[in-house]
Amino acid sequence: MRQERAPRDAPVKIGLLTDMSGVFADADGPGGAEAVKMAIEDFGGEVLGRKISFFSADHQNKPDVGAAKVREWFDRDGVTMVLAGPNSSVALAVNAISRDKKRIFMPIGATTSRLSNEDCTPFTVQYAYDTIALSKGTGSAILKQGGKSWYFVTADFAFGTAIEKDAREFIQSRGGNTLGSVRHPLGTADYSSYLLQAQAAKPDVLALANAGTDTINSIKAVDEFGLVGQMKVVAMNMYLSDVHALGLEAAKGMYMTDGWYWDLNDKTRTWAKRFLARTSKMPTLVQAANYSAAWHYLSAVKSAGTSDADATIAKMREMPINDFFATDGYIRPDGRMIHDMYLMQVKSPGESKYPWDYYNVVEIIPGEQAASTKAESRCNLWK
Repeated sequence: MRQERAPRDAPVKIGLLTDMSGVFADADGPGGAEAVKMAIEDFGGEVLGRKISFFSADHQNKPDVGAAKVREWFDRDGVTMVLAGPNSSVALAVNAISRDKKRIFMPIGATTSRLSNEDCTPFTVQYAYDTIALSKGTGSAILKQGGKSWYFVTADFAFGTAIEKDAREFIQSRGGNTLGSVRHPLGTADYSSYLLQAQAAKPDVLALANAGTDTINSIKAVDEFGLVGQMKVVAMNMYLSDVHALGLEAAKGMYMTDGWYWDLNDKTRTWAKRFLARTSKMPTLVQAANYSAAWHYLSAVKSAGTSDADATIAKMREMPINDFFATDGYIRPDGRMIHDMYLMQVKSPGESKYPWDYYNVVEIIPGEQAASTKAESRCNLWK
């Protein structure tokens, strides 16, 4: 077993870089930080006899801000592993730094498939899900219902463009077609012009390729325009917090793909209720994944006997993930953590029986079916 080169009392340091105040703050933000703190507390607050320290920061959805903070954490503070919350543009910037610095990076909620394809690194683990899984789950369900022609309203940053690209490729491979798309800036308030363009195209399906408050605002606009009766409307990435903000009357019937839900089973419910007691909110996929990823990392450090990145990442790939978040999860050579995904449909108000009872599980999608295949991979580590 390798021994740690740092002093025996040097802390093992985890950083969470996320959106604390912007469009993704409810999906991750302070709640995500609380989930990591829960993992550290449950682990006993130390590993290998060393204290576990936690850092968090707001990337403000700006790649330069995120990159500067992570460089500071690595170079000045000695952070050994970084979790990054929603924003694929920020995650791609951090990904390059973690590769160069040889530090472990676990994007949580940053879903661009580039992170486990052409931009994969030996130190990056895309833990929760990616744009390919979201596209396959939702795309397959809607195509089966006769939604052949699609139009995209897309957030103009790395996540939006990635999920539109992955969804287009999947839809076309299954005999569907895309009629066009329109892009909007992050944090858009008025969707009128974008929806008018979508309406003019007369698609079977209007796909909202955005997230966070952008999804909330665009769904509100869809409702105001009365588009639900004219076409199927799908959210390519919708968080539990988005449904809560919208209310079931506005969100009912919408299909979405998710990687976790608080009400799946006894284990998910037990952990979620602990989170609820601390935050007054049920956790999203991203917040639950923060806990699981931090726990898996710390378990690997303990097993490896060191926080050295090479030894720890090797253990992370070797050890299965069995907790409230994933069953028989594992990390592939391309960095994707493989676990089951779920096709969900938002309940109507009449179907909901208790607080936060928002989803019907339509289909369980096995992890390997949701992910890209080795033949499709563009990762040079998986050839």
